[in-house]
Amino acid sequence: MTFKELDLSNQLQYAIDDLGFETPTPIQQKAFSVVRSGKDVVGIAQTGTGKTFAYMLPILRDLKFSKEKHPRILVLVPTRELVIQVVDEIEKLAKYINVRVLGVYGGTNINTQKQAILQGQDIIVATPGRLYDLGLSNALKLKNIQKLVIDEVDVMLDLGFRFQLMNIFEIIPERRQNVLFSATMTEDVDNLIYDFFKNPQKISIAVSGTPLENIKQQSYNVPNFFTKVNLLNHLLKDKETFNKVLIFVGFKRTADLLFKHLEEAFNDEMCVIHSNKTQNYRIRSIKQFDEGKNRILLATDVMARGLDFDEVSHVINFDTPDFPENYMHRIGRTGRAEKEGETLLFSTEKEQKAKNEIETLMDYTIPVLEIPEEVAISTMLTEDERPKEDREQSKNRAGLEYVPGPAFHEKSEKNSKVNLGGSYRREIAKKYKKPKTRGDKNYHKRNKKKK
Repeated sequence: MTFKELDLSNQLQYAIDDLGFETPTPIQQKAFSVVRSGKDVVGIAQTGTGKTFAYMLPILRDLKFSKEKHPRILVLVPTRELVIQVVDEIEKLAKYINVRVLGVYGGTNINTQKQAILQGQDIIVATPGRLYDLGLSNALKLKNIQKLVIDEVDVMLDLGFRFQLMNIFEIIPERRQNVLFSATMTEDVDNLIYDFFKNPQKISIAVSGTPLENIKQQSYNVPNFFTKVNLLNHLLKDKETFNKVLIFVGFKRTADLLFKHLEEAFNDEMCVIHSNKTQNYRIRSIKQFDEGKNRILLATDVMARGLDFDEVSHVINFDTPDFPENYMHRIGRTGRAEKEGETLLFSTEKEQKAKNEIETLMDYTIPVLEIPEEVAISTMLTEDERPKEDREQSKNRAGLEYVPGPAFHEKSEKNSKVNLGGSYRREIAKKYKKPKTRGDKNYHKRNKKKK
């Protein structure tokens, strides 16, 4: 089937032609008539299969022009970055349609968003927290909502948004169409559907563990964190092969520690996103990676979920995810639009169980490569990798990295040292060469002063 057989309006077809698309993806093809029917819909499809177009094409097909100021379509997504991306996708589709679209999310001035809402909007794309704040303040009237779309709902529930979702359901009209899209069907998702959906029609595309045929998967068995760092350093030096690399880690503190150990070699080529970074820094990092200004993006699962990057050459799983479905989401960032992609999985002995679960889900054994001879095998361990009895002695340490301290009998000598104060901190700053914009809120202010 082609898009021309989908019964699109001329305006939508012109937009699709401008984008150069000819054939809808399976989820776009199956969802079109079901969403148009007005029934509640539950769509289960892997990441990278075109879910945004799957629900927006039929919605825009039947959305009539209106001068009404209050929105009629509400799209909820889990992260601010995804709000920006979905708004961008809708604007591409609505290029020849007179439709007003606004994205609202936390971490930015709520009064600016209130002013934009007062000008009148047809479609609101929002994160749950900011939408509820706007609804409570009466700046946003939700009485005219006809269709509610909840995208990446499994991530939304993982992030603890169930309470906000319940509140939102209370302040929007009961008579509405519910459209839910998720990459995985979890117990929480199933309960949400049971509680709030009316006899929904389910659309499921492929088994969640089906490996994408155009993605080449390989793995390394690595003894510890710092050997992983050495291996990654070695691989990333090949800029021609690893020309656009997305590196996944499971936790924010792992991301910061890895960034610290890579920044001297790749500082100008690398950026990092996780929820502790400022909003402007995250948006700038994503934009620079997408446009090719940065070759390497280091990200946590939650922050990169749902984001669409073009022509990612490699996805590197620096750690092995505990949930095999997360591995599928990660590798789906490469090999998009039927192009070839490559992924690498780093696994320690402790992570072998999680790796086996991934292979069981996919019914596929990921080939193991030998660590190159040039890569040094480190004996240094992180706090989490040390034996349990060693960890007990320093259980109050917050950092992931283990730095051996002085023995107990040296304590008095250590305490007798002169306080070096600010000059000492400046010397440390020079030594570690902290990047200029690691989430620094005052980055732009300082740059203006320099100019």
